[in-house]
Amino acid sequence: MTMAMTRAEPATSRLSLAPGAKVGIIAGGGSLPVEVANGLAAQGYPPFILLMAGESDREQALRRYEHATLALEQVGSLVGTLKSHGVTHLVMAGQIKRRPRLRDMRPTLGLLAIVPSVVMALARGDDGLLKVLTRGLEKRGIAVLGAHEVVPELTAGAGTLTAIAPLQSDWRDIEAGRAAAKAIGALDIGQAAIAIGGRAIALEGIEGTAGLLERTRELRGHGRLAGRTRGVLVKCAKPGQELRADLPSIGPETVEAAHAAGLAGIAVEAGHALILEGPTTLARANALGLFIFGLPAMQPVNGAPAHGQ
Repeated sequence: MTMAMTRAEPATSRLSLAPGAKVGIIAGGGSLPVEVANGLAAQGYPPFILLMAGESDREQALRRYEHATLALEQVGSLVGTLKSHGVTHLVMAGQIKRRPRLRDMRPTLGLLAIVPSVVMALARGDDGLLKVLTRGLEKRGIAVLGAHEVVPELTAGAGTLTAIAPLQSDWRDIEAGRAAAKAIGALDIGQAAIAIGGRAIALEGIEGTAGLLERTRELRGHGRLAGRTRGVLVKCAKPGQELRADLPSIGPETVEAAHAAGLAGIAVEAGHALILEGPTTLARANALGLFIFGLPAMQPVNGAPAHGQ
């Protein structure tokens, strides 16, 4: 039976801000900044876009809105730039592939004010840095919103979201992949794992989900994987993750790469993951014969109870 994609939050849950509020978007790579920007505009909140130099790959679609460009090495001027454009709320959307080059950063009062916190955060990994950045912005009067709060229709729903459902045999892979993804998430290494034959065979590292899937495709003919079929990609939020800044996501490219890697499907956490370009992603999964499944979430989003609790 085909199940339509269901959202984890009520359909009436829309953004509601005080009069005069203005939402900015720190725009990295991928389609998420565009979807967030269009969602804000549709709700009557034309956004201010801060394009991250060398990171955003959808600039043409974003430049229709008020915008500016900022290099990662200019992070010390971030708050000043946002406030000069009247930004009161901020969404961090899209992938940032590199970190600032410290040797290229100019000393400024803004930079010197955040350096101690950033240095400490870098020692704690990516999620530590996101938490420090989020708290630092809020201390300076800019409220941070999650993409899932702005465009809740992007959040993955619960259950089977495609025409094809997981087979009984796929559940061993889903459970093994989820356990592995949570384990590496607790170490702030990555958000995804791939399981085949009931055991985790590849874990996400610095190369990201695309690299993980490509590595799996290359492993298909080696050793104990030779001759094995199916398998599942599982993406989960890291335990205690700052969900407003780095919610796990999948999109059409993820589906294509999963199919190329010989996998049977993808599992994500309902309400704790984004499905980018939703109709296209689900249609492509259906065309390729892959399932996408929304698992019950295991941790709260911004203090809300997890589903099923």
